[in-house]
Amino acid sequence: METYKIFVINPGSTSTKVELFENEKSIIKGNVFHDSSVLLQFPTINDQLDYRMEVTKKWLKENNVDLTGVSAIVGRGGACYSLTSGTYTIDDRMIADVRQAVGGAIHSSMLGIQMVKKFNQVYGGLMLTVDPVVVDEFQDVARVTGVKGMYRLSNTHALNLKATAKHHAKLNGLKYEDLNLIVAHIDGGITITAHEKGRQIDGINGSGGEGPLTPTRMGSMALTDFVRNLMDKPLPEVRKLLTQGGGFTSWLGTSNSDEIHKRIENGDKLAALLWEALAYQCSKVIGEMACVLKGNVDGIILTGGLMRFDDLSQYITDHCGWIAPVSIYPGELEHEAMRDGALRVLRHEESAKHYTGKPVFTGFNF
Repeated sequence: METYKIFVINPGSTSTKVELFENEKSIIKGNVFHDSSVLLQFPTINDQLDYRMEVTKKWLKENNVDLTGVSAIVGRGGACYSLTSGTYTIDDRMIADVRQAVGGAIHSSMLGIQMVKKFNQVYGGLMLTVDPVVVDEFQDVARVTGVKGMYRLSNTHALNLKATAKHHAKLNGLKYEDLNLIVAHIDGGITITAHEKGRQIDGINGSGGEGPLTPTRMGSMALTDFVRNLMDKPLPEVRKLLTQGGGFTSWLGTSNSDEIHKRIENGDKLAALLWEALAYQCSKVIGEMACVLKGNVDGIILTGGLMRFDDLSQYITDHCGWIAPVSIYPGELEHEAMRDGALRVLRHEESAKHYTGKPVFTGFNF
């Protein structure tokens, strides 16, 4: 069997994760944490590109990782126009659309395919992305807002949500396409979604401001409160609250969850309240998704970096376990999903899709 060298790049709201594979085997992986106080120095997420490249190249050098001869470089996909699930070739049109966030998500995933391009210019290899954040499988009723011509967008951690759901089904001898699941990605960003028979039919737009507060995001609030308290602030300041400077960062000055948990252990009552509020708000949204599935829920899946904290997962289980069995998968399966997408293309098991620059949904025909 031919050996393929695959490098995956995964920028998140609080870290840049990378991993090198030879076929299915992981050779080395790294996770460079970025405190929100550092990232907030950059006016926009696109402005972080050189910084993220610098720290990634530094990690490669420190760990003696040579990308010469790489077969494919795979980056987490950002907010281009919405598209169907699958593996896509990265091209200049996609990069330009992501830089402009035409898909609506101002999120660190915007940097993934941009970093792929820069590494490709040095090392070559296929440029690919798998299940970007704008994968759109929403049912029509989930798109409706109370303003004519405005629609809810599907901006989620689709890569990890779908990969973990499929992994869960396989572990239990089942098929993802046969199950109704609530899948929650809980980390620096949070998205909670309803999956019906293999389709992600609804979910919160976490990067757009819906849902729970997070380590870096302010989460939902009444629009009247938003208008009264934030409308007179400069737009860049508001955007930072939505994506980088809200949540724990706003209240505690840091998004470092390990540090915050230590504060709680040392008796910090404010940190403890915010920690509980995050879990409480996640539980409420899981309840909403149970209604989307009409109570016909085969399982609740909790994934993401914050699920390494047993108190968080236990709180959510205590509040939501009556809906359906709760399964916990700390961390992410994003790298494996990107690796597998690249391998299918390299092995000619499937062809990479091409980005059209046209959204999946453009409005109702009535």
